[in-house]
Amino acid sequence: MTSAGSPLARGDGPVPGREAVPASAPVDGPVRGPVRPSGLLDVLGVASVVLDAEGRIVLWSPQAEELFGYSAREALGHPAVRLMIHEQHFDLVVKLFADVMETGESWAGAFPIRHKDGSTRLVEFRNQRLLDDRGHVYALGLAADQSTVRRLERDVALSTRVVEQSPIGLAVLDTDLRYVSINPTMERINGVPAGDHVGRTVPEVLPGLDTPALESAVRRVLETGVPLVDQATMGRTPADPEEDHAWSVSMYRLEDAIGTVLGVACSVVDITEQHRAQIEAEAARRRLAVIADASARIGTTLELERTARELADVAVPELADIAAVDLLDAVVGGRRSSLGPAEPAVIRALAVQAERPSEALDAADPPGQIARYEPDRLVTRCVRTGSPVMVAEVEPADLPSIARSAEAAEALSRAGVHSYLAVPLIARGEVLGALDLKRISNPLPFGDDDLLLARELAARAAVQIDNARWYQNARDTALTLQRSLLPSHPAVTGSLEVASRYQPAGATAEVGGDWFDVIPLDGGKTALVVGDVMGSGVNAAATMGRLRTASNTLASLDLDPARLLEHLDRTTEGLDHSIATCVYAVHDPHARECRIANAGHLPPVRVREGHAPELLELPTGAPLGVGGVAFSTTTVALEPGDRLVFYTDGLVETRQHPLDERLDALLDLLDGPDRPLEEVCDLLLRTLHQPDNSDDVALLIARALEPGQDIHS
Repeated sequence: MTSAGSPLARGDGPVPGREAVPASAPVDGPVRGPVRPSGLLDVLGVASVVLDAEGRIVLWSPQAEELFGYSAREALGHPAVRLMIHEQHFDLVVKLFADVMETGESWAGAFPIRHKDGSTRLVEFRNQRLLDDRGHVYALGLAADQSTVRRLERDVALSTRVVEQSPIGLAVLDTDLRYVSINPTMERINGVPAGDHVGRTVPEVLPGLDTPALESAVRRVLETGVPLVDQATMGRTPADPEEDHAWSVSMYRLEDAIGTVLGVACSVVDITEQHRAQIEAEAARRRLAVIADASARIGTTLELERTARELADVAVPELADIAAVDLLDAVVGGRRSSLGPAEPAVIRALAVQAERPSEALDAADPPGQIARYEPDRLVTRCVRTGSPVMVAEVEPADLPSIARSAEAAEALSRAGVHSYLAVPLIARGEVLGALDLKRISNPLPFGDDDLLLARELAARAAVQIDNARWYQNARDTALTLQRSLLPSHPAVTGSLEVASRYQPAGATAEVGGDWFDVIPLDGGKTALVVGDVMGSGVNAAATMGRLRTASNTLASLDLDPARLLEHLDRTTEGLDHSIATCVYAVHDPHARECRIANAGHLPPVRVREGHAPELLELPTGAPLGVGGVAFSTTTVALEPGDRLVFYTDGLVETRQHPLDERLDALLDLLDGPDRPLEEVCDLLLRTLHQPDNSDDVALLIARALEPGQDIHS
C-alpha cells in the first residue's frame, strides 16, 4: 500500500499503467470527455475490502458496511475471518486466503457470510492479490449480495435470449445515431452482417430507405423521450434489392438507472404481406365504389350516345386518363356482326373522355365518326375475339397496332401514352364494340386489378348500351313511320297561311301517336285536324295513320265537324280499343268563320289583333273510341289576320305544374308582337316543351287571309 504522502496517494504523480500512453495514442471511439456513471455498480452494491498479509482488515468501504453490518471503526484492524466468517468455515477460508497470497491467482465464488445481526447470507466474492510500491502484499476482496447478482444475471440472460431469438428485428443506436448492436433477425431483414452495422449510420448501411425521415424520427425520440410506435416505412434493403418491402418501426429512448441517455432502441417488423393485403383490400373497395358509381350513372336514359358518354365519364380518371367507347357500325344499325381473321372492323365512335386535353385526345376518333381499323389493330382483335387486350408497358413499336393511322400513332407517342387496355362490350352473347383505355399522366401500368374493374364496367355498361341501341332502333322505326304518315302541306292552303311542327317525346322508349293535318276542301275552304292517340310506339303510329286516312276521306264529303267526329268515333272503336282525342275545324274564308268540333282535346287558342289571346270555349266532348257520345259544332269568327293555334297536350302538360298555369303560359307567349308563324312555332316549342317530356307534341298554327291574298303582299 502507498503512504498518505506518496505521489499516488496525493494524486500528483503518474498513474501506474497510464504513464506509457501518449496523448496522441488512438482510442476506441471519439473522446467526448467525462461520462456520467451508469449506476450499475450502485445497483450491485459492490463492497470493497482490503486485507493485509496477516488477514487483518485495513480498508473498509461504505458498501462493505452496508453488506456486512459493521462500521469501518468496528471492522478496521480486525481479522476478517473472525468478523465475517462463520466458525465452521474458518479453516476453508484461511486456506483460500493463503492460496491467493502465495500464488497470486484470483478466487471467485459464492460463500456464506455472517452479518452483524447474526444472520447468514450468500455473497459473491472475487479475491485477488495486490502489491504496493514497497513490495507489500495485500488481498482485495470484492463482494456483492448473491441474490442481487443472480437477479441481474437472470435479467441479462433473459434479455440476451429474447434479443437473440426474437422474430422482431432489434437494433440499438447510440446518441450519434450509429449502430451499437443488432439481433440476428435485423441482420436478416437488412441483409447486412451484424459486424458491418456497428459504428455506421442508417444511411450508410441502408441507402435504399427513406433515411432522412427515419433519422428525423430517431432524433425526435432522443430529444423528447416520447416513444414512436408503429411508424410505417417502405423501401428496399440488400436482403431483397429487387422488391419494395414495408416495415413497422418502433423507437424507444434508452436510459440507465440514473437517467443518462444511452441511445435509441429500434424494433422492426416486416409487414409487407399485410401492406399488400391492405392495398388489395383498398383496390377491391375502390372497385366496388366505382362499380356502384357506374350502376348509378350509366343508363340514366335510353339515349345511345349519352349512355356511352356516361361509361366514358366513369372510366376517367378512376381507371384511365383517356377513354373511348366504340361500337361496331353494323351493331349500331341493328345488324349482327362477326369478323373473320382478315376482316377490318368498321367502328363508330360514340364517346371520348379525357382527364385533360392532350394530343392523345386529338388522335381519338371524334364521336359520330365511322373509322376503319385494319385486322392487325388491337381493338379489331378485341371485338373479333371478344377478349380483352392489354399492353401494360407500351413500346414505340406497339403504337401502330393501337392507333388507327400512322399520324394517330405519332400523336399518341407525343402525348406519352405508356399503357393500353381494350375490353369488349358484350351483351346477350353479342360483341357490340369495345371500351378503349389509355394511361398518360397516371404513372402506373394497367394491371390485373384494372383489367378486372374494366371488364366489370364494360359488362354492366354493355347491357345498358344494348338496351339503348334497340330502343333507338325501335324509336327510329316508329318515328320514320309516324313522319311518313304526317302531311307535307304548302305554306298556304285555301285562304290560310299554315305552319306546323312535330316533336317526338324526349324521355320515353317509344314515340307517340300525335298528328295534325291540313286538308284543302272545295270552295276555298280548309279542314284543320289535330289529334293524339293514347299510347306510344308503332301501334300508336299505325292507329294515327288509319285515323288520319279516315279523316281525309270523310273531310272530302264536306261533313259537319261534329258529324265527321261521329264517324271517326265508330272507326276508332274497331282499332283494338284505341282511344284518341281530336279537334276538327273547317275554315270558310268567305263567311270569315271557322266551325269546330272537339273530341276530348285541349281547346285551340284564337289570337286577334287588339284582343288578348283566348282559349276557345268549346264543348269538350268525349275522346274517340269511347262510343255513344254525341259531338257538337261551334262556330267562331275568324277575320283576316286572326290566328288559330292547335296543339296536343305534350306541349303544355308537365308533372310539376298545374295545367291552368301552363295554359296561361301559352297565352302569355302568344300575347306579343305579330311574328312569322314559323318563329311562333319555334318559340312555343323552345319555351314550353320540356326536354324530358314523356309525350309527343303536334303543333299547328293557321292565320286567316283575304281570299286570294299572297302572304308576301
